[in-house]
Amino acid sequence: MHPRGLLLTFFSFSYREAYILPPTAVFIMFRERYFSLRALYDPDAKTINIPGSDLELHHFPFSSAHSKLLPGADSYTCEEHGLVFQEDLDSRIRQRMDHYPETLKHTDIGIGENRDFTYAVFKKAVPARADDVIFLFHGLNEHSWLKYLPWAEELVGLTGKAVILFPIAFHMNRTPVEWGNSRPMNSVSGIRHRDSAAVLNSSFANAAISTRIETIPQRFFWSGLQTFDDIVRLISEIRGGSHPLIAPGAGIDLFAYSIGSFLSEILLMANPEGYFADSRLFMFCGGPTLDRMSPNSKFILDSDATIALYSFYTERLEAELQLDRRIAHYFSDAHPAGTIFRMMLSYRKEKKARERHLRRLQDRLHAVALRKDDVIPATEVLNTLKGEYRDIGTRVDVLDFPYPYTHINPFPTDETHEHLVDSCFRDVFSRAAEHLR
Repeated sequence: MHPRGLLLTFFSFSYREAYILPPTAVFIMFRERYFSLRALYDPDAKTINIPGSDLELHHFPFSSAHSKLLPGADSYTCEEHGLVFQEDLDSRIRQRMDHYPETLKHTDIGIGENRDFTYAVFKKAVPARADDVIFLFHGLNEHSWLKYLPWAEELVGLTGKAVILFPIAFHMNRTPVEWGNSRPMNSVSGIRHRDSAAVLNSSFANAAISTRIETIPQRFFWSGLQTFDDIVRLISEIRGGSHPLIAPGAGIDLFAYSIGSFLSEILLMANPEGYFADSRLFMFCGGPTLDRMSPNSKFILDSDATIALYSFYTERLEAELQLDRRIAHYFSDAHPAGTIFRMMLSYRKEKKARERHLRRLQDRLHAVALRKDDVIPATEVLNTLKGEYRDIGTRVDVLDFPYPYTHINPFPTDETHEHLVDSCFRDVFSRAAEHLR
């Protein structure tokens, strides 16, 4: 047999070992499922029934109560501590954005799409209210849920739990549509090339986020904190019994990809309101501290934005905190989420405190890293989650798929390696389901 055939046979055999399908189950390849769900998906539909299954997808409106944290106001109040902060970031935006199109000159606090949006719930039709739920968090600079539909479907099928697809602030359907359109964003990328001859990996796909992050790196923290607070509020609604599809006492677990893992680790470490005291987290292509990630990519951040982000949060942080009193307050012990966020910025700094949290959580964490991932390197996932001396017990599996893949696209949907992709997809999600059941 040709070596490729042997490899395919091995992966098919591994799949059959890992999955025990009911006699009536219909086997559908990953690629077919992806295109079927893509054709079926309507982000404006209230309910979508998945043909040939007992699964449903529902969209619910959500209004963020925390957009008031975002850049764009002249003054801010920390109501919890009775502090008032004056801020002049808006003038900085105007000065740096003069030659950019109007679509990027919005003040963050006024962007309605980020304040009022929908999230999706993927679940079995019965029972009417799910007894357990998995939050699924996506990667940095994504505008569409299409990639994640078969991921959510697989998690529901293997665990029986509902899956909530919740967008991070200024991502997915929480952005103005122009930010994801090639024509206006090609123009923005052209401006970035003109202004910085050395910029690398600038493209229409990352032009909006790169311009915004380079202009005001604080956005990375404020949008993350807004998302953190949004999630806590949604769980409080579930606990209060007001969610029609999730039971008040539902178990809460997390499946996170890429930067979604960074958010998830902070949620578990901070454990707001005790909501994540028993939660389990599965991370795919994620887990290291910010300074050990490499987001310089045509699909994520260009080089100038990457430099600005790392310069602010890792090289100049202490000096920046002297200049920005508001972010310094939210990074202090007065705000646990900000304190944990700060612990996750640098591998070397605050290492003892971070690793103390990770040891406490080690049995509830499981990560899968990919050997050829150049955005979230597998060695850095190991270093952060297992510690420099590998004395933290978190399970980290390093896989190397037998086909060309990238961080952005771990499961290609072309026909070339269809069977191998299907086996690897099912392998990853069988591991996730085993951990999250």
